[in-house]
Amino acid sequence: MKAGIHPEYRDVVFQDVTSDFKILTRSTLSSKETVKWEDGNEYPLIKVEVSSSSHPFYTGQNKVIDTSGRVDRFRKRYQK
Repeated sequence: MKAGIHPEYRDVVFQDVTSDFKILTRSTLSSKETVKWEDGNEYPLIKVEVSSSSHPFYTGQNKVIDTSGRVDRFRKRYQK
């Protein structure tokens, strides 16, 4: 690999804001927010709207998560 052209690959915490589920993994994403993890270290925090704990495919529930009104705009546009 060439030095200096790749983003830094580091440990980060992803948090599902709808279910408060958190997972520690590695990513190239960065964030100004940090969170203290179970091991006592602080890691960058990336907030996501959907994860395996809130996605209908994994939970078996059919709920619509629409934070920006896209479903309502679609229904208004294509209603007959």
